[in-house]
Amino acid sequence: METKKIEKCPYAKKCGGCQYQGMDYTEQLKLKQKKVKELLKPYCPVHPIIGMENPTHYRNKVHAVFDRDRKNNPISGVYEEGTHKVVPIDACMIEDQKADEIIVTIRGMLKSFKISVYDEDTGYGLLRHVLVKRGFATGEIMVVLVTASPVFPSRNNFVKALRAKHPEITTIIQNINGRGTSMVLGDKEHILYGKGYIEDILCGCRFRISAKSFYQINPVQTEKLYAKAIELAHLTGKETVIDAYCGIGTIGLIAAPHAKQVIGVELNRDAVRDAITNAKRNQTKNIRFFCADAGQFMVDMADAGEKADVVFLDPPRSGSDEAFLESVVRLGPERVVYISCNPVTQERDLRFLCGKGYRAVGAWPVDLFPFTGHVENICEFVRK
Repeated sequence: METKKIEKCPYAKKCGGCQYQGMDYTEQLKLKQKKVKELLKPYCPVHPIIGMENPTHYRNKVHAVFDRDRKNNPISGVYEEGTHKVVPIDACMIEDQKADEIIVTIRGMLKSFKISVYDEDTGYGLLRHVLVKRGFATGEIMVVLVTASPVFPSRNNFVKALRAKHPEITTIIQNINGRGTSMVLGDKEHILYGKGYIEDILCGCRFRISAKSFYQINPVQTEKLYAKAIELAHLTGKETVIDAYCGIGTIGLIAAPHAKQVIGVELNRDAVRDAITNAKRNQTKNIRFFCADAGQFMVDMADAGEKADVVFLDPPRSGSDEAFLESVVRLGPERVVYISCNPVTQERDLRFLCGKGYRAVGAWPVDLFPFTGHVENICEFVRK
């Protein structure tokens, strides 16, 4: 794959977010391939990694922390790795450029609107974080202002001024997080402008994305990842498919046209609400979503004598747990397609499945996070 020469990031030493900063992209891909191969080669062939043509500015979700410098001026950026010290950043080479511009604009508006930034030590101040999400295919932009209290002086004028500077913003939300934790978002939110969500198109399906719902941050590579996952499921239109940890229903909705029926299971209530809306948007009739623990749900299915032919699972970085994997084994699908953002925990889970009557057919790494040490990987299993 040909890659263009990429400028070095000026924040690399301080930030620590991009472990492969300053490294040629081809070399990064080789390193990631090697990492997956070393872990999974004992179980199955590892296919060549799928890389990006343009590996910069791919992040469609940008999160900035707000703080003050020694001169008491507002700064915004990211936490230095492993600390709560804010590294001031105006433009990041892996983040969406428009999102970065909006964050800089907001920072520049604080003084004239007399908006103070939150101080973690004292608990005083209003603005804690700004989150910007952008629909890659639709161009829709959501801005989330995370405040320490619901009282937001002259917020209508603030919103009007921000929209005058960035008319491309389609919705603005105030999220209230009064807790002294490292969690970015609180439970309460108010829509200050627009419809309170954005939409994006992925693999031909339209998705509604709210402030709290999970959506892959690299849409270009996610299309390749999901297309591969669907291909590995070998669907013929007769299968019952389970999409475990389904989030806003992305994989399930993309698989639905190729299956008889799809069941999506997810614990996050906001995500399930979005998933149900997404099914209606796409006029997908053969999919149902349940707000439940996926493992328990499959145990109940097995107890009721119900069957599933294919299980898709895309767990968090910590991987799955034995109780969940045991529930997959009990349900006994012919095929399991396991998408992972952490091949280390995937290897642990793979070992478990291979000891319980499944055979790993192959691994397909996909680079969703250029310049970082993270790599996404798909594993296909068949029942022995």
